[in-house]
Amino acid sequence: MTWLRVVPAWCWWLAALAVVAGGQEIRVGAGKTDAATARSEAATARNDLADYRLEVSERDRRAAAQARTEEQRRQALADEEGESARKKLELAQGRAAAAESAAGGLRGEIARLRAGRASTCDTITAQQRQAGASAVVVLGGLFEESDRMAGDLAEALERSRIAGLACESIYNGLSAKRRDRSE
Repeated sequence: MTWLRVVPAWCWWLAALAVVAGGQEIRVGAGKTDAATARSEAATARNDLADYRLEVSERDRRAAAQARTEEQRRQALADEEGESARKKLELAQGRAAAAESAAGGLRGEIARLRAGRASTCDTITAQQRQAGASAVVVLGGLFEESDRMAGDLAEALERSRIAGLACESIYNGLSAKRRDRSE
């Protein structure tokens, strides 16, 4: 211990100060290294985040474009089927008009027969003539009414059939495309 007393006290203080300063320098250097590592990791994280945002943006853009394409395809299919149904309805309306024209001719014939029946029945007694005329009138009226109703019902039935077939065709077209994509 005598050699410890040979060194003046201020040197011991200076040595202690040097050790403390060296320790602080090591801590500061480690802190700077940690800060540089953290900055590097933050920059990498920012780059990764930017890449992820770009990837998500691109994925969203592709999904939106695909959805637009699918919507346009579906609309085109619906438009095509609608046009086909409209043409069929026009054809059915033309047929209904022709049938109504033919029914009008039959009604005219019934009216002519009624008039002819009335003129030929002049020789029959008044009572028989009245009974015969009323039967022809009643039967003619029934025939006209049933013919008119049959035409209306046939037209309504044809319209609903065409509309149903168009809807079914649109549904089948959309379902077939959905099944093709899932396979």
